Amino acid sequence: MKKIKVAILDDYQNVTHHFANWEILRDKIELKVFNEYIGDDPYLSEKLFDYDVLCLMRERTPLTRNLINKLPNLKLVITSGMWNASIEVETLKEKNIMYCGTETKIHSTAELAWALIMNSWRGLQTEIQNMKDGNWQTTIGRGLKGNTLGIFGLGKQGSQVANYAKAFGMRVIAWSHNLKKVDCEKVGIEYVSSTDLFKTSDILTIHTRLSDRTRSFINKSNLKLMKKNSVVVNTSRGPIIKEKDLIDALNNDVISCAALDVYDQEPLPRDHILRKTKNLILTPHIGYVSKEVYEKFFNGYLKAIEAFINKKPINQIF
Repeated sequence: MKKIKVAILDDYQNVTHHFANWEILRDKIELKVFNEYIGDDPYLSEKLFDYDVLCLMRERTPLTRNLINKLPNLKLVITSGMWNASIEVETLKEKNIMYCGTETKIHSTAELAWALIMNSWRGLQTEIQNMKDGNWQTTIGRGLKGNTLGIFGLGKQGSQVANYAKAFGMRVIAWSHNLKKVDCEKVGIEYVSSTDLFKTSDILTIHTRLSDRTRSFINKSNLKLMKKNSVVVNTSRGPIIKEKDLIDALNNDVISCAALDVYDQEPLPRDHILRKTKNLILTPHIGYVSKEVYEKFFNGYLKAIEAFINKKPINQIF
């Protein structure tokens, strides 16, 4: 039997074989792992031309209509998790290409958001660097208790972060386009208007999906509503914040600090202006990068391929 050609894209840490036993399919597939980001490669379609199956890490290399149309052998696409905004789903449907996902765990992104909240609010980044540089205390930290956490998007992630905030004695408020007061009342969180979310939050954390309504929603006008000592944390999607407006707000002390795990352009270029912006903490989109999540993702790829070979597909998105 001819082996199925499988490509795993964007395995930055080279852990494909660590988290799944690919020997199970050794006689059935020919596996290629791409460890570098190739989303901007002008010859990407040529590199992927021969593959029957593509395994995508969510929000890394996009699978566009143009690219899909240049991959005549493609029969199965598997994304980590059960949705991926960077895949042109309608094109897959048009070409009758099967689209599946994997199981996931949702706790790691909420945990990272909380770590960034604590880091930025307490000024840990500066003091950690002070110790490495041979210095001592230069900042005065702030306690979380009694301050207000504003949550933009009260889904699974936002609800977890709300629970962390309650444990630290914070007031928790929330708003999003689809959120209703009754939803907040059910979980003991205060529903506020959009304007009050920005005006009242000491720390604003973003947990809504990117959409036409949320793209650039956090912009110059909304940032101006915030307190001068406030903090913005984004572990959702970069374009929810208008990048230039955030940079201007930080450089002009409109807000005191921001912490980002997601960006308009990923991977973030080495010389990007965000890397030089003051009062800004950056992490390289590691919200879902944890041992527990990767076990689900890579084993999910393997299981979906095995099911596809056996003509009993699992975790079909359509």
